[in-house]
Amino acid sequence: MTTSRSLRIVHCFRAPVGGVFRHVRDLVSAQSAAGHHVGVICDATIGSELEELLLAQLGDRLALGLTRIPMQRRVGPSDAVAALRTYKTIKKLQPDILHGHGAKGGTYARVFGSLLRVSGVSVARFYSPHGGSLHYDPTKFSGKMIFQAERRMERMTDRIIFVSQFERNAYVRKIGEPHCANALIHNGLSAEEFEPVVENANAADFLFIGELRILKGPDIFIEALAKAKTQSGRKLTAVIIGDGKDRASLLEQARNAQQQADIEFLPPMKAREAFRLAKIVVVPSRAEALPYIVLEALAAGKPLIASKIGGIPEILGDQSFALVRPDATELARKMAMAIKDIAVYRTCLPDMDDLKRSFSADAMASRLESEYFVSLGR
Repeated sequence: MTTSRSLRIVHCFRAPVGGVFRHVRDLVSAQSAAGHHVGVICDATIGSELEELLLAQLGDRLALGLTRIPMQRRVGPSDAVAALRTYKTIKKLQPDILHGHGAKGGTYARVFGSLLRVSGVSVARFYSPHGGSLHYDPTKFSGKMIFQAERRMERMTDRIIFVSQFERNAYVRKIGEPHCANALIHNGLSAEEFEPVVENANAADFLFIGELRILKGPDIFIEALAKAKTQSGRKLTAVIIGDGKDRASLLEQARNAQQQADIEFLPPMKAREAFRLAKIVVVPSRAEALPYIVLEALAAGKPLIASKIGGIPEILGDQSFALVRPDATELARKMAMAIKDIAVYRTCLPDMDDLKRSFSADAMASRLESEYFVSLGR
């Protein structure tokens, strides 16, 4: 039984990987600690051993349980079965707040939340894009159809929560100014994540950690490593940590580049464990919203080079020397420069106290809770 200050919150998203999964885990922990009853619905077909462990660790924080349902990335015949199972689960859980994350989670939360509203259930429908459908090209037919659907679903949305100003700007540019209530709430880190991580004695020069998809730029990273050999005057070393659909092609690319760089591939692991394995973290993504890995690396005291895309400049500063275009030649120059004098390179990174003030997990959860209560009229 919930009280006036206790809510039944269900988070719905597709893949329990990457930044969306990290964001939901943070919210589950904070909301459970605040006395709310929380549940999670996500895909059953994706996730490494690490993600399975992280889901299991949520444990008793999920008073409304964890439900795994096979969900495909793209629309297909199997969606009908997944949608029906998801709706039945949501109806059974009787949430006060139904919070969808990403394109598919956002669709399920708003459509099924609206069906519950029609049947007399009072539920607030929240949507966090996390990039998601906003990555599509508005000039192509697929993008036009998706953005039209997004505009129509605003009628079924009580709040859109953006994690970066870039994300909100992209929404306005591609879809239009939101017709529903919306708020900007940056991702945040816990206090213990601002403790420095010291690399191992045999640490590699560079680290890529994330989903092995071309969208995240690991191919740019490998090509830049090869190009940077000439500029740095030596063969560079790197660790690539993660898994994903493009892993096989990236392994082949790394084999072809082995004369220019030593590259080791490792399975997914926690970010702070990965940070010990290299001196400099590289985030060469082609598209992002407000990636946790950038925050995590900076909070751990790691030197960082990142693409000037998405919400990353909101973290580093728009004119930061650490920003590059997602281009192998430009990235190679910056990598060669940084590895020659890491101590000097560190001076271009944001102040730690400023980061703590701007990107706090407690502040993130508190602001979102306020949005929940306002949407319910409490």
